[in-house]
Amino acid sequence: MLGRLLVAEGYEVDKASTGAEALKALTERRADLVILDVVLASEDGFEVLAAIRRSSNVPVILLTGRGRETDRVLGLKLGADDYVVKPFSGAELAARVGTVLRRSGQRPTPTGAPLVFGDLLIDTLSREIRLSGNLIETTAKEFDLLAFLASSPRQVFSREQLLAQVWDSSSQWQDAGTVTEHIRRVRRKIEENPDRPRWVRTVRGVGYRFEP
Repeated sequence: MLGRLLVAEGYEVDKASTGAEALKALTERRADLVILDVVLASEDGFEVLAAIRRSSNVPVILLTGRGRETDRVLGLKLGADDYVVKPFSGAELAARVGTVLRRSGQRPTPTGAPLVFGDLLIDTLSREIRLSGNLIETTAKEFDLLAFLASSPRQVFSREQLLAQVWDSSSQWQDAGTVTEHIRRVRRKIEENPDRPRWVRTVRGVGYRFEP
């Protein structure tokens, strides 16, 4: 299930059914990130994580049903980059993967088709936006913001969530007004009437959503 989800997000996925198989795979081919379940059939995920860290700095996200603080602390001390407690949504995991890759300096290579909504096209491969066939010039963050919103149509994101997912930051470190300003710039470039936006809508008191 997770493999299908991540392939749909544009990632190439290798699967391993045991810790030993995963460790062998890591010696044979390069990985940008490892998603590791703590509870394995015949092994302890923490031991597998420790074995990974003896030879590799590849980012690791732990999946577990254990929500105790001691388990989270142990995973982080052993070198995990993030810790996701079950149950979780596919969207949450995909967002965590993107955040960890950005934090580690890796950029996922999209392989999916362009996002097309009527006369608006967002091509994640070429990082181009076209409106009625005309190329729209954007900054890197303007593109990232619009592509992130458009990849989850009608889902509402707060400014805090957008800071975390697009800027890999938070309101503790960066003014949330950054999001508002970038939304304004995006609207000026793609909306026929930026004051009455067609694509990027404001949800009062909550945040923003992309309307397909």
